[in-house]
Amino acid sequence: MHSHIAFIGGGNMASAILQGLLQQGYARERISVVEPFADTRALLAQRFGVQAEPAAGEFLRAADLVVWAVKPQTFQEAASQVQGFTPAALHLSVAAGIPSRSIARWLGSERIVRAMPNTPALIGRGITAFFARDGVQQADRQQVEQVMHSTGETLWVETEARLDAVTAVSGSGPAYVFYFMEAMMAAGTDMGLSPAQARQLTLATFAGASELARASEDPPDVLRQRVTSKGGTTFAAITAMDAAGMRASFQRALQAACDRARTLGDEFGAG
Repeated sequence: MHSHIAFIGGGNMASAILQGLLQQGYARERISVVEPFADTRALLAQRFGVQAEPAAGEFLRAADLVVWAVKPQTFQEAASQVQGFTPAALHLSVAAGIPSRSIARWLGSERIVRAMPNTPALIGRGITAFFARDGVQQADRQQVEQVMHSTGETLWVETEARLDAVTAVSGSGPAYVFYFMEAMMAAGTDMGLSPAQARQLTLATFAGASELARASEDPPDVLRQRVTSKGGTTFAAITAMDAAGMRASFQRALQAACDRARTLGDEFGAG
C-alpha cells in the first residue's frame, strides 16, 4: 500500500488508525490530517509526526484515500470544503450515522465505503464492519481492510441497513459490557469484597469467558449450561435473571439501539 492517506478529523478513532498504520511501517510522510482544533493538531504532530492542517487545502489533492473521522453533525460542512480537492479519491467513513447515499451526494463520488468500528479499536482489539457502494472495486476493499486491520477484526455486510444492526451489537456493544461490569463490581463490594478485589475478579471473568467462547466450537448456551448445575449457585443466579426477564429486556435494548441508529441516519443524512 503506497497511497497517500488524508484524515478528515484527528480524534480518538483517527488516532487509533494512525497508530496502526505507523506500526505497520506506513510512511508518515504519506499521511496528512485536517483538524480544526489547535491542541489536537499539536498532539498529532507530537505523537505521530504527521502533517496536520487546520483546514482543507491543495495538499489534499495528493490523497488516494480519504478517511472521514468527523462528528456526524459536521460531516456535510467538512465535505463541502474537501470535495473539490479529492475528485478521484476513495472515501472511507468511520463517522457514525451518516448514510453512504448522503456522503456520495456531498462528495460527488460513488467510491464510498462506510465503516462501523468500535472503541476497542483504540487498543487493536476492535471489530469493524464495512459496506461498499457500487463504485467501490475489489482493490478498494482490500485497501480499506489493510488500513483498518491493525485496529482489530473486519467483516463486510452486503446491505447498508445491516450496519444499523452492527451498530446495535458491536458499535454500542462495549458499553453493554461495561454496564454489566459495573453491576458485577457493585454486587461484589456489596457482598464484602474490596473494590479492588471486585474489579480484578470481574475483569478477569469477562476476559476469560470471552477467550473461552472464542476458543470453543460450542455455542454460548452450551458453555453456559456446563457451568450451571441444577440447584447450584449459578442456577440460582440464572433463574433470578430469567424471572426478571433480563434476556428479553436486553434484546429489546439492542433493538432500541438499532432503531435509533436508523433514525440518526435519517437525521444526519437529510442535508
